[in-house]
Amino acid sequence: MNLELVHEDETLDDLQLNGIHIIQKKCSFRFGVDAVLLANFVKVKSNMSVIDLCSGTGIVPFIIIGKKNAKYVTGIEIQDNMVDMAKRSVLLNNMTKRLKFFHGDISDLNLLKTFPKYDIVTVNPPYKLKNSGIINRDDKNAIARHEILCTLEDVVKASKILLKENGRLYMIHRPDRLVDIMYLMREYKIEPKFIRMVHPSFGKPPNMVLIEGRNNGGKFLKWGSPLYIHSKDGGYTEEIEKIYGRDKEDCYESR
Repeated sequence: MNLELVHEDETLDDLQLNGIHIIQKKCSFRFGVDAVLLANFVKVKSNMSVIDLCSGTGIVPFIIIGKKNAKYVTGIEIQDNMVDMAKRSVLLNNMTKRLKFFHGDISDLNLLKTFPKYDIVTVNPPYKLKNSGIINRDDKNAIARHEILCTLEDVVKASKILLKENGRLYMIHRPDRLVDIMYLMREYKIEPKFIRMVHPSFGKPPNMVLIEGRNNGGKFLKWGSPLYIHSKDGGYTEEIEKIYGRDKEDCYESR
């Protein structure tokens, strides 16, 4: 492992998944449980191609490669410093033949049309509306959380362009945006097919939603059972422990 690829202001984090490590900034935006849940929510067969939008430092593609054995995974991210870290993580993990990251704006439709069609699109987009609170447009953490450079409609429109016929879109978002998500998916003929609510613990309302849609799919929606992050004793639930495949004392900071 070439540790020279890791800079002084960065950490090298062990995903505890087939020896995969990922580079992240020490004091900047870092992936959370939402990205891990999205990657595990995706249904991927070994012959499928996947593209991840708003990819950040690449956590979703790396988990998909490690757990799902996808044929090929591509990531697109608008922040060049995150793309740089993701590309160095690819080199560090010797994955250049199966994983590639691009610096690009998903609202650039001409750029998207240069990509092939994919079986699966995944996305963990910015959750907060751009007018929600005081925002510094140059703040890289704010860009990751707020719809400053990428809106929900940009995400759905890009997915429509990139998906094969009957291809699937997998997204994680906030429950308060569910109506917007479903409206836009139908508007762009990506039919919502499966929804699962994610709760921080038993007895608390959901704070995340996982949604699967199919490009030009028929109108039939299923609801999954609730997914709980923490058990009544404050620890992780058995399902979350299984998803992480690690000891309880290890944890990742959530968004």
